[in-house]
Amino acid sequence: MNPPPIGDKTCRPTRRNGSSPTSHPTGPPTTAAAARHRLSALLQRAGISLDSVTASDALMVGSELVINAIQHGGGITAFHSDIADDTLHLTVADKNPRAPSTRIAIPGRPGGYGWPLVQRLTQRIRITTHPHGKTISVDLRLA
Repeated sequence: MNPPPIGDKTCRPTRRNGSSPTSHPTGPPTTAAAARHRLSALLQRAGISLDSVTASDALMVGSELVINAIQHGGGITAFHSDIADDTLHLTVADKNPRAPSTRIAIPGRPGGYGWPLVQRLTQRIRITTHPHGKTISVDLRLA
């Protein structure tokens, strides 16, 4: 029997000693750094060292998907990550229904490297378009 998946949970405010609610993220991350923070916590809960190549690959993929959603997708509308069966399942949704395209990377100029990197590091990519944007789901083996 496989263990239940480890996932990021939407945190709800809690009270400490009757004080005001503490601050917890309740929506999708608004920056790549915030996404990396969530993914780092998930990887650590799964027992994956943040110093490993595996963690670096997972954080890179998460960063690229979030950055693309912010820069080209009109903003992040949903974010979900979990680990099951030694695989990171990551989903990022944005407001733009256009699928990512590969552009030619030009040395010395920023851009053009992220989407090919996501394609190379992940085992499976699913892009679903809908009237209000798209959802990109990827699977990345951790073992």
